[in-house]
Amino acid sequence: MAHQDSISSRLAAIRQRIDDSAQRAGRAAGSVTLLPVSKTFGEAPIREAVAAGVRRLGENKAQEIRSKFEPLADCGIDWVMIGNLQTNKAKDIARMASEIQSLDRLDLAVALERRLQHEGRAIDALVQIKTSTEPTKYGLPPDELLPFLRQVARDMPTLRIRGLMTLAINLHDQDAVRACFRTLRVLRDRMREEAVDGVEMERLSMGMSGDFEIAIEEGSTEVRIGTAIFGGRIYNDDYYWPETETPPVK
Repeated sequence: MAHQDSISSRLAAIRQRIDDSAQRAGRAAGSVTLLPVSKTFGEAPIREAVAAGVRRLGENKAQEIRSKFEPLADCGIDWVMIGNLQTNKAKDIARMASEIQSLDRLDLAVALERRLQHEGRAIDALVQIKTSTEPTKYGLPPDELLPFLRQVARDMPTLRIRGLMTLAINLHDQDAVRACFRTLRVLRDRMREEAVDGVEMERLSMGMSGDFEIAIEEGSTEVRIGTAIFGGRIYNDDYYWPETETPPVK
C-alpha cells in the first residue's frame, strides 16, 4: 500500500479528482488526461512517478529535458515541452521531446521544422494561445491562429498539430480564470469549423494544480499538474516564464 503522502498516493488522488470533475461536467471518467509536470525535480522523484505508472512528463525548460534525458533513458519517458522555448533551444526539443505544447510563433515553428528534418523525426504540437493580459504569459494572439495553422500545415510536416494550450490568468477571481479557458474552447471549436487540412483540433491542454477543475468544466482534455503531485518548488513559477539560464537574484 502506498504511503499516504507518497507520489503514488498523490497521483491516485489527483486522478480521482480529475475523474470526479469530468463526471460532474457530464463527461466520462477517464476522458481527461493527466500530464504530470516534473520541473525542478530530480531523478529519484521522477523514478517514483514512473514506478506509479507515469510515462509522459512535462518540463518548462529545454535544459531540464536535456539534463534528465540520458540519466532517465531506461524509464522510456515521453518528454513534453510546455514552457516558452527560445529558437536556439529547438535542437534539444527536436532530438529529445515527443511533443511541444508551447508552439506560439512562426520563427519557432521554422526552427523546429529545420531541426526535426535533421533528426528525421516528427512530433506532436499544441499551439499555445494567449488568453490573458499578463505580460508573463506567452502565446499566439487568437486572431493570428488560423493563418498560423495554415502555414504550419502547408510548410512544416514534422509538426503534427493536435490542438491548443493556454495558461489562465493568475488571479483568485474564478470568473476571470474561467473566461481564459472558455476563450480557448470557443477558439478550438471555430478552428474545427475551418477544417484546415493536416490539422487536428481534438486536444485542449488547460488547467494546472490550482485551477484544473474549472478547466475541466470548460472542456479541457488534458491538465498539467506539478505541485499537487511532486510538492512545492525551490523557485516561483515566475522563474520559468520566460526560459532563462540562471535563477533570479533573491
